[in-house]
Amino acid sequence: MKKYEWRKEDKALYLPKNQPTKIDIQKIKYFTVIGHGHPENENFAKAVESLYSTSYFIRMMHKKGIAPDGYYEYTVFPLEGIWDLDEEGRKLDYLDKNHFVYKLMIRQPDFVTKELFEKAVQSVKEKKDNSFLDKVEFEEIEEGMCVQMMHLGSYDDEPKSFELMENYCAENNLTRIEKTHKEIYISDPRKTTEQNRKTVLRFKVK
Repeated sequence: MKKYEWRKEDKALYLPKNQPTKIDIQKIKYFTVIGHGHPENENFAKAVESLYSTSYFIRMMHKKGIAPDGYYEYTVFPLEGIWDLDEEGRKLDYLDKNHFVYKLMIRQPDFVTKELFEKAVQSVKEKKDNSFLDKVEFEEIEEGMCVQMMHLGSYDDEPKSFELMENYCAENNLTRIEKTHKEIYISDPRKTTEQNRKTVLRFKVK
Protein backbone atom coordinates (compact mmCIF):
# COMPACT_ATOMS: atom_id res chain seq x y z
CA MET A 1 0.00 0.00 0.00
CA LYS A 2 1.37 3.37 -1.03
CA LYS A 3 1.83 5.86 1.81
CA TYR A 4 0.62 9.42 1.25
CA GLU A 5 3.31 11.91 2.28
CA TRP A 6 2.06 15.50 2.46
CA ARG A 7 5.63 16.84 2.21
CA LYS A 8 5.90 15.23 -1.24
CA GLU A 9 2.31 15.35 -2.51
CA ASP A 10 1.26 18.81 -1.30
CA LYS A 11 4.36 20.99 -1.55
CA ALA A 12 2.34 23.94 -2.86
CA LEU A 13 0.23 23.96 0.32
CA TYR A 14 2.84 23.16 2.94
CA LEU A 15 6.28 23.98 1.57
CA PRO A 16 6.05 27.32 -0.26
CA LYS A 17 9.08 29.49 -0.89
CA ASN A 18 10.13 32.18 1.58
CA GLN A 19 8.72 34.79 -0.79
CA PRO A 20 4.98 35.58 -1.17
CA THR A 21 2.96 33.62 -3.73
CA LYS A 22 -0.71 33.38 -4.66
CA ILE A 23 -2.59 30.09 -4.30
CA ASP A 24 -6.21 28.94 -4.77
CA ILE A 25 -7.20 26.39 -2.11
CA GLN A 26 -10.19 24.11 -2.63
CA LYS A 27 -12.33 22.39 0.02
CA ILE A 28 -10.36 20.34 2.58
CA LYS A 29 -11.52 18.21 5.54
CA TYR A 30 -10.33 19.12 9.03
CA PHE A 31 -10.75 18.35 12.71
CA THR A 32 -10.98 21.76 14.37
CA VAL A 33 -11.17 23.23 17.87
CA ILE A 34 -11.61 26.81 19.09
CA GLY A 35 -9.79 28.33 22.06
CA HIS A 36 -8.82 31.58 23.72
CA GLY A 37 -5.75 32.88 25.55
CA HIS A 38 -1.97 32.70 25.55
CA PRO A 39 -0.51 29.87 23.41
CA GLU A 40 1.77 28.86 26.27
CA ASN A 41 -1.04 28.12 28.71
CA GLU A 42 -2.54 24.75 29.61
CA ASN A 43 -5.72 25.20 27.58
CA PHE A 44 -3.75 25.62 24.38
CA ALA A 45 -1.83 22.40 25.09
CA LYS A 46 -5.09 20.54 25.72
CA ALA A 47 -6.61 21.89 22.52
CA VAL A 48 -3.61 20.67 20.53
CA GLU A 49 -3.71 17.28 22.26
CA SER A 50 -7.40 16.84 21.42
CA LEU A 51 -6.67 17.28 17.71
CA TYR A 52 -3.64 15.00 17.63
CA SER A 53 -5.36 12.29 19.67
CA THR A 54 -8.33 12.08 17.30
CA SER A 55 -6.15 12.42 14.20
CA TYR A 56 -3.85 9.59 15.25
CA PHE A 57 -6.85 7.40 16.06
CA ILE A 58 -7.93 7.76 12.42
CA ARG A 59 -4.38 7.12 11.22
CA MET A 60 -4.00 3.90 13.25
CA MET A 61 -7.53 2.47 13.04
CA HIS A 62 -6.58 0.05 10.25
CA LYS A 63 -4.42 -1.81 12.77
CA LYS A 64 -7.57 -2.54 14.76
CA GLY A 65 -9.30 -4.06 11.75
CA ILE A 66 -11.70 -1.17 11.25
CA ALA A 67 -10.21 0.51 8.20
CA PRO A 68 -12.97 2.35 6.30
CA ASP A 69 -13.64 2.20 2.58
CA GLY A 70 -10.96 4.01 0.65
CA TYR A 71 -8.44 3.91 3.50
CA TYR A 72 -4.79 4.45 2.63
CA GLU A 73 -1.70 4.93 4.76
CA TYR A 74 -0.57 8.51 5.20
CA THR A 75 1.49 10.82 7.35
CA VAL A 76 -0.58 12.83 9.83
CA PHE A 77 -0.83 16.41 8.60
CA PRO A 78 0.74 19.34 10.47
CA LEU A 79 -1.04 21.50 13.01
CA GLU A 80 -2.63 24.67 11.62
CA GLY A 81 -4.14 27.68 13.35
CA ILE A 82 -6.27 30.70 12.43
CA TRP A 83 -5.41 33.61 14.72
CA ASP A 84 -7.38 36.66 15.84
CA LEU A 85 -7.73 38.96 18.88
CA ASP A 86 -10.74 39.30 21.16
CA GLU A 87 -12.56 42.63 21.41
CA GLU A 88 -10.48 43.88 24.32
CA GLY A 89 -7.23 42.87 22.64
CA ARG A 90 -8.09 44.87 19.51
CA LYS A 91 -8.37 48.04 21.61
CA LEU A 92 -4.80 47.80 22.91
CA ASP A 93 -1.92 49.59 21.19
CA TYR A 94 0.36 46.63 21.87
CA LEU A 95 0.05 42.87 21.38
CA ASP A 96 -1.14 40.96 24.45
CA LYS A 97 -1.13 37.23 23.69
CA ASN A 98 -3.60 36.61 26.51
CA HIS A 99 -6.24 38.09 24.20
CA PHE A 100 -5.59 35.67 21.35
CA VAL A 101 -8.57 33.83 19.86
CA TYR A 102 -7.56 30.80 17.83
CA LYS A 103 -9.06 28.04 15.75
CA LEU A 104 -6.67 25.09 15.59
CA MET A 105 -7.02 22.33 13.03
CA ILE A 106 -5.45 19.24 11.52
CA ARG A 107 -6.28 18.21 7.97
CA GLN A 108 -7.86 14.79 7.42
CA PRO A 109 -7.71 12.39 4.44
CA ASP A 110 -10.57 12.38 1.94
CA PHE A 111 -11.96 9.08 3.25
CA VAL A 112 -12.80 10.53 6.68
CA THR A 113 -16.55 10.96 7.30
CA LYS A 114 -18.67 12.46 10.06
CA GLU A 115 -19.28 8.96 11.40
CA LEU A 116 -15.54 8.21 11.53
CA PHE A 117 -14.94 11.51 13.29
CA GLU A 118 -17.57 10.72 15.95
CA LYS A 119 -16.07 7.27 16.48
CA ALA A 120 -12.60 8.78 16.89
CA VAL A 121 -13.75 11.32 19.47
CA GLN A 122 -15.71 8.75 21.47
CA SER A 123 -12.84 6.25 21.45
CA VAL A 124 -10.28 8.83 22.56
CA LYS A 125 -12.61 10.10 25.33
CA GLU A 126 -12.68 6.58 26.78
CA LYS A 127 -8.91 6.75 27.28
CA LYS A 128 -8.13 10.44 27.84
CA ASP A 129 -9.56 13.02 30.22
CA ASN A 130 -9.49 16.16 28.08
CA SER A 131 -12.39 18.62 28.13
CA PHE A 132 -11.43 19.91 24.67
CA LEU A 133 -12.51 16.61 23.12
CA ASP A 134 -16.09 17.87 23.57
CA LYS A 135 -15.20 20.93 21.49
CA VAL A 136 -13.59 19.21 18.50
CA GLU A 137 -15.56 19.61 15.27
CA PHE A 138 -15.44 18.01 11.81
CA GLU A 139 -15.45 20.62 9.06
CA GLU A 140 -14.87 21.04 5.33
CA ILE A 141 -13.17 24.38 4.72
CA GLU A 142 -12.57 26.13 1.40
CA GLU A 143 -10.05 28.94 1.78
CA GLY A 144 -10.19 30.11 -1.83
CA MET A 145 -7.64 32.59 -3.12
CA CYS A 146 -4.82 33.33 -0.67
CA VAL A 147 -1.34 34.78 -0.44
CA GLN A 148 1.18 32.72 1.50
CA MET A 149 4.88 32.32 2.19
CA MET A 150 7.25 30.32 4.37
CA HIS A 151 8.34 32.27 7.42
CA LEU A 152 11.73 31.28 8.82
CA GLY A 153 12.49 32.07 12.44
CA SER A 154 10.68 33.19 15.58
CA TYR A 155 6.90 33.59 15.69
CA ASP A 156 7.51 37.07 17.10
CA ASP A 157 9.25 38.04 13.85
CA GLU A 158 6.24 37.20 11.67
CA PRO A 159 5.32 40.90 11.11
CA LYS A 160 8.36 41.16 8.78
CA SER A 161 6.94 38.39 6.58
CA PHE A 162 3.44 39.85 6.70
CA GLU A 163 4.88 43.15 5.45
CA LEU A 164 6.35 41.33 2.45
CA MET A 165 2.97 39.70 1.82
CA GLU A 166 1.13 43.04 2.01
CA ASN A 167 3.64 44.56 -0.43
CA TYR A 168 3.11 41.62 -2.79
CA CYS A 169 -0.64 42.26 -2.69
CA ALA A 170 -0.16 45.93 -3.49
CA GLU A 171 2.08 45.08 -6.45
CA ASN A 172 -0.32 42.44 -7.83
CA ASN A 173 -3.68 44.18 -7.47
CA LEU A 174 -4.77 41.96 -4.58
CA THR A 175 -6.68 42.99 -1.46
CA ARG A 176 -6.56 41.24 1.89
CA ILE A 177 -10.16 40.47 2.89
CA GLU A 178 -9.79 39.35 6.52
CA LYS A 179 -7.69 40.54 9.45
CA THR A 180 -7.27 36.95 10.60
CA HIS A 181 -4.45 34.83 9.23
CA LYS A 182 -3.50 31.16 9.14
CA GLU A 183 -0.27 29.60 10.38
CA ILE A 184 0.86 26.06 9.51
CA TYR A 185 3.54 24.66 11.81
CA ILE A 186 5.96 22.71 9.64
CA SER A 187 8.56 22.56 12.43
CA ASP A 188 7.97 21.10 15.87
CA PRO A 189 8.87 23.97 18.26
CA ARG A 190 9.86 21.43 20.91
CA LYS A 191 12.59 20.04 18.65
CA THR A 192 13.57 23.04 16.52
CA THR A 193 15.55 26.09 17.53
CA GLU A 194 13.75 29.41 17.17
CA GLN A 195 15.85 30.62 14.24
CA ASN A 196 15.22 27.39 12.28
CA ARG A 197 11.45 27.17 12.68
CA LYS A 198 9.40 26.94 9.49
CA THR A 199 5.86 28.33 9.58
CA VAL A 200 3.59 28.83 6.58
CA LEU A 201 1.79 32.20 6.83
CA ARG A 202 -1.38 32.68 4.81
CA PHE A 203 -4.28 35.11 4.47
CA LYS A 204 -7.28 35.38 2.14
CA VAL A 205 -7.31 37.86 -0.73
CA LYS A 206 -9.48 38.96 -3.64
